[in-house]
Amino acid sequence: MVPRSTDRAASLIGADKNQRRSPTRNARHGGRPARAAALQLRDRILEAATQLFLTEGYGSTSIEAVAGRAGISKRTFYHRFEDKAALFAAVVHRIIEQIRPPPGVPLLEGATLPQILRRLAGLLLRAALSPQAIALHRLVTAESVRFPNLVRAVYDEGWAQQATALIGDLLSRELRDPRLTVELRKFGAEQFLHMVVALPQRRIIGLGVPMTPSELDAWADDAVNLFLNGCRGLSGASSRQRR
Repeated sequence: MVPRSTDRAASLIGADKNQRRSPTRNARHGGRPARAAALQLRDRILEAATQLFLTEGYGSTSIEAVAGRAGISKRTFYHRFEDKAALFAAVVHRIIEQIRPPPGVPLLEGATLPQILRRLAGLLLRAALSPQAIALHRLVTAESVRFPNLVRAVYDEGWAQQATALIGDLLSRELRDPRLTVELRKFGAEQFLHMVVALPQRRIIGLGVPMTPSELDAWADDAVNLFLNGCRGLSGASSRQRR
């Protein structure tokens, strides 16, 4: 996995923030809690923030509301988070970590390229259509005009780039076509992600009837078949080769 940081996303969202830092946030009072207690407190803050962001929206969620729901003071909050932008970046990171396949799950398991891609398509659909992923998608879509850098906070988590690199490397290993350049492999991988996720996700958020499990299985099969047929012809037909 590629290491990720929420720092850049937080600084970008900070350009949109309405919340200001408390003048007392740097004060230190008493000893620090044990590490386990500190982690539990952070998790409680993030759980409260997640519920508020996903139900009330980014703009309508205040630091005061998060602190109140978590049962802490604003001073305690500011000892742990720079501002609302940093809090949102941490919430996004937490959501994506929760919907990722567990570390022990092999992503590229299978005997053939179609089998590997079919398994990967299933994992992508399971993550993208999870309730938290859909709620985050709705939030970012609804708030992106007022807070354009919310999109960047999600993108900077790196999951799409990692998936693109994973699929590109897989194509290079399995197809072994020297004409399938790095640029073409990246293009193909990006198209695969879009083919698998975009329409099922649109339908589950209300732009159509959500797909049933059997329809999602058939969708994944068809997406993999179409993708592989396209990739096998891409190296000889793409205008990118002639630029």
